[in-house]
Amino acid sequence: MRTRFILLLALAVFLVPIAARNAAGTKLIRDTEIENTIRAFGSPLFEAAGLRGADIRIFLIADDSLNAFVAGGQNLFLHTGLLLGAKNPNELIGVIAHETGHIAGGHLARIAGRIRGAGTTALVATVLGVLAAVASGSGKAGAAIAIGGQGIAVGSVLAFSRAQESAADQAALGLLEDTGQSARGMRDFFKTLEDQELLPPRLQNPYVRTHPITRYRVEAVESHLERSAYADAPTTPENIERFARMRAKLTAFLNSPTLTFEEYPPSDTSIAARYARATAHYRNNDLDKALPLMDALIKAEPLNPYFWELKGQALLEAGRIDEALAPYQKAATLAPDSGLIRVDLARVQLALNRPPLVKAALDNLLFSTRKNPELLMAWQQLAIAYGRNGQIAMSNVASAEHALRRGRLEDAIYHAGRAQKKLPNGSAGWVRAEDIKQLAKRRLKERKDRR
Repeated sequence: MRTRFILLLALAVFLVPIAARNAAGTKLIRDTEIENTIRAFGSPLFEAAGLRGADIRIFLIADDSLNAFVAGGQNLFLHTGLLLGAKNPNELIGVIAHETGHIAGGHLARIAGRIRGAGTTALVATVLGVLAAVASGSGKAGAAIAIGGQGIAVGSVLAFSRAQESAADQAALGLLEDTGQSARGMRDFFKTLEDQELLPPRLQNPYVRTHPITRYRVEAVESHLERSAYADAPTTPENIERFARMRAKLTAFLNSPTLTFEEYPPSDTSIAARYARATAHYRNNDLDKALPLMDALIKAEPLNPYFWELKGQALLEAGRIDEALAPYQKAATLAPDSGLIRVDLARVQLALNRPPLVKAALDNLLFSTRKNPELLMAWQQLAIAYGRNGQIAMSNVASAEHALRRGRLEDAIYHAGRAQKKLPNGSAGWVRAEDIKQLAKRRLKERKDRR
């Protein structure tokens, strides 16, 4: 698996590769609403490209650069700078279309040779770190997680040939046409980047040094628009609203409350602006102002799980755990497939530590670990839930799973061994503990062999 990952590690797709930076400043966020917004934009494109949308995993990197890439197969990474820098949903959809063109065109496999010969140890560590860091996500836009590793400069390694970039552009235009969407957003985004080419090379975004000249790409899209039956196709109201709320939420969580209030003043009475202000007041530790705004949002859209989730989050982080329970329960009821929301609900239920709630938390965490097995927090909380429910052996199995996924191999072997002493030989839990133990031992041996 490690070899395959290295061979198919990463590629720069629509924008720049990961720039040289201190990895301690790299952050990954998880948020059900934003991920679902990206998926809503991307699903028609994925389907048109013959891809299974469920197989494409979406990751959000908290970074101001206009950047997107795919790594390790069908893992799509989008920088928050791109999500906030795009002026409308069509610009973002154009980025996703280009990304999809690279995946469908098999460009990941074609750069394997370049990755093999480029000395990419730091790159491997960093991208693996990104993929691993998502496991710690707790389901909130505000829960940014620092990724360990080394600073890297990988522009020369990941830059595609101009032919491949042009091919992905053409694929993107075809996908937009197939889905009845205008390519004007793609053109407008290229125009945003054009000014970079006038700067000295040392000041340029790496994109302009590793990709075809933007003017040529603008001309190619404009030529397509002249022939396209959908050149003037309007953006759907649903996509406009999704995009507005995504930007409002990211702005409120990633920027200071002062900046959020400047961008979304009280004179703006849109749902998105009210969402931003409610979040900013909560982040400013002012629940007296935040909660009435959240309640007003819930009154306007009582079936919106994300408004209930925000209220639960604000109350939980303020230590008002009893009050946080009902909003989180409502959010989970309205979004039953969200493993991230279920983890947070389980945290509240376990914090209250009442027997019926402990059993409910166990059910939520079992669901979450099945749906999102990469979530480290879910395994950690599952171990607690099993312990509180008197299932000590299964608590050990969950602890072993958590340790294995964190790379703490000796701990994984220890917890798996403890579980097996208490479980019937050959039972499902015993077999899983044995699998964890053997896998941890194999990885330990591989680790020692590499020294």
